[in-house]
Amino acid sequence: MASITRSEPKIEAIQSTYQLGYMLEEVRVTYKEDAKMSVGNLVIDAKEGDMSSLPRWIAKLLVEQGAVEIHSNDVTGYISRTMNRERIAKPHDLSGVDVDFYVRVNDYLEGLKERERENLIVSLNTFVASRLEKIVKLAAASSLSPELEGKLSAEEKELYILINNASTKFKKGVLKKFV
Repeated sequence: MASITRSEPKIEAIQSTYQLGYMLEEVRVTYKEDAKMSVGNLVIDAKEGDMSSLPRWIAKLLVEQGAVEIHSNDVTGYISRTMNRERIAKPHDLSGVDVDFYVRVNDYLEGLKERERENLIVSLNTFVASRLEKIVKLAAASSLSPELEGKLSAEEKELYILINNASTKFKKGVLKKFV
């Protein structure tokens, strides 16, 4: 259990890194009111109805103030397609997910109403359980290949390496010099 606890800060650091990149991505917004401001080197001078691209973190602040509306890139469809690919994948095969999939999912969950969030979390728990089962089996059997690495999120890659290392140590411990 101690090694799991030690991996938590690493997972949090991974998520923080990808969260930063995600928040710096440009998103399309429509201004709901006239806006005139400057944030660092960014100058905003827009009229109601104007459209522009802003870093996500600024757009989110402006959404909270009711000044803009973010044009979503159909996050619901993105999550649904990812979960469906996993559901139809063979029992021993992982479908591919984006390296920052869970960062995107968590950001999306934050914006949902409680009922919608609960429904999606039920589906996501099934998705995560399926991937976890496959990752454990694959990681216990072999080292991480470049092909498999391309199918894992950043957090899943860390889990894979953790399980593979623990599995290797276990095998060496129980089979001593025969492994």
